[in-house]
Amino acid sequence: MKAMSRNIRVWSLVSLGSMVTMLVLAVAIPLFSTPVMAQEAVKAATEAAPKVEMAKDIYYKTEGPVSGPPVPELKASDYPSYNLPYPLSENRILIWSIAQQHLYFGSFVLAVPIFCMIIELVGLLTKDPVMSKKYDDLAHLMVKISLTAYSVTAILGGLLIFSFITLYPDFFKYLSSLFKPVMHIYALLFLAESGTLYIYYYGWDRMTHGFAKWVHASLGVILNVFGTVLMMLANSWATFMMSPAGVDEKGRYLGNLWHVMHTALWNPLNVHRIIGNMVFGGGIVAAYAAYKFLSSKTQEEKAYYDWMGYIAMFMAVASLIPLPFAGYWLMREVYGFRQQMGITLMGGIMAWLFIIQAVLIGALFFSVNYYLFNGMERMKGAERYQKYIKYILFLTTVAFLVWLTPHTLVMRPAELKAIGGQQHPVIGNFGVMSAKNGAVNTMIMTTIIAFLMYQRSNRIITVKWATWGNAALIAMFTVALINNWWVAIYGYYIPANVRVGLSVPQVVGTLTTLFVGSGINIAMMRGSKLTGPIEWGKISVRSQYAMFALAVSFTWLMALMGYIRSSVRLFWHVMEVFRDNSPWAFTHTIGFAANVMSLNVMAFWLFVLFVFWLGELTSKHAVAEARKEARRPVMAGGSE
Repeated sequence: MKAMSRNIRVWSLVSLGSMVTMLVLAVAIPLFSTPVMAQEAVKAATEAAPKVEMAKDIYYKTEGPVSGPPVPELKASDYPSYNLPYPLSENRILIWSIAQQHLYFGSFVLAVPIFCMIIELVGLLTKDPVMSKKYDDLAHLMVKISLTAYSVTAILGGLLIFSFITLYPDFFKYLSSLFKPVMHIYALLFLAESGTLYIYYYGWDRMTHGFAKWVHASLGVILNVFGTVLMMLANSWATFMMSPAGVDEKGRYLGNLWHVMHTALWNPLNVHRIIGNMVFGGGIVAAYAAYKFLSSKTQEEKAYYDWMGYIAMFMAVASLIPLPFAGYWLMREVYGFRQQMGITLMGGIMAWLFIIQAVLIGALFFSVNYYLFNGMERMKGAERYQKYIKYILFLTTVAFLVWLTPHTLVMRPAELKAIGGQQHPVIGNFGVMSAKNGAVNTMIMTTIIAFLMYQRSNRIITVKWATWGNAALIAMFTVALINNWWVAIYGYYIPANVRVGLSVPQVVGTLTTLFVGSGINIAMMRGSKLTGPIEWGKISVRSQYAMFALAVSFTWLMALMGYIRSSVRLFWHVMEVFRDNSPWAFTHTIGFAANVMSLNVMAFWLFVLFVFWLGELTSKHAVAEARKEARRPVMAGGSE
């Protein structure tokens, strides 16, 4: 039986690999063949039709045959609008709101299948049948929650397309002329993802054992492949607007679709959004678990939803830690593409938006640490580590204040004159990126320390090298923190272009503490003595509000960064290629933008509460199943 089980797993994985390979090739071959086709077109144009006009790519600096019209020169009258009260009379406010809601729900339905895939595979690989069933039920419940969100995402996507066609017809016509093949592939992949999702969900109860269960898990992987490719295709449209490629200075298509898609910002935005989606999705599921925990009537329900919230929070935190590094890579590529864009973002009219970003990210880290500290209440023996909480909180708070400190102050002309200019003689020395990089890395490392302490809370280390292991952890974090702070201080005395390179050792030190520190900690816990089981459900109500704070803060953060990314184009539809000549081609005040973002956050959470309500109608089954399995006697040889 064991040999047969191994053969089933092997053939399942082989089948999965073959299917994914075919799917990826089906999408990649048309895209990667375009450079060859473009080269053949150049050769044919040179040999057979010498009159074909050639032009230079504004980004890749390669020549190609002009294969499309230039961007249209629009007037204010070319932008149709609705006769609505201000600010709804601005087309961009409508597009902004619809696109933001579509992005929220799209991020959620892309992230949840990733969690379901991971949790289902964990259940498959878990030897304890009770825990295996518990993980499987949790993954099933997560998919159930996301089904309604998936429908809302599709509706909002259709509404967004219709809004572009009616409110920005000339711009949408130009964009669709460039991405026409991509849009067809996008539509086909959406159909494939929808079909896979419904088979994945409705076939759950029919594919529960043996080979069928591995086929079902394989469907989860395929579902995520479809979703990830869809996201990457949609990202290519947004990054083309920020960093155009594959066209000449007049916006004319040069016959190379891969160049149009593969712009300077495409790869970093793909990575940033995948990680961001996982934080966002984990936060939403954690908020759902908190909502159910607070409304539970029995201790068994509280225990189930406490455990569910911990799993969701763990995945959100695991994604949150590398997210600042992905954001740094994206900003570095923005500077590399157009230095002026980077200056506009970090030192120009949008610089204060990054102060708001610091507040929101600080709220994320404080929420995570607060939840971990409260989570220790579930475990006997955690009292040993409570004395260190105040030191972690102190370091996190100091780092947050350093990150929050602005480089320039918002002042009236008279106040500027009184201090002798924009740079304050004292404050002007603070708030630079060198210090902020050191601050965010410190916050990440304190969160890692808090998580390592949480892992040990109900365990007594028994390995012979425990003293050396603890010494290695202390030394590693000490060296990483000192290196981080030293580089931050040294950055004040070197030019900005050199300072950017020095951020690399800071990142390396932080990642070392994450991966090496986690590895050492896990190795030390092998064979450790338990001080008692985790008492799920015995956690303060305040911890559940921390999960709500995490989810809402990240929702607001997504709105903020989406606005920043879009607004950095200023008065351009496509940066330095297609000018926006609409009557509202100006940058709103920070206060106005913050109000629109807040309304979008409120609207989204009203939608989410509706989705939670629908999920509540059927989620009682999962709790009942978990309760039934928990009462079932454990087989001889099984783990408790």
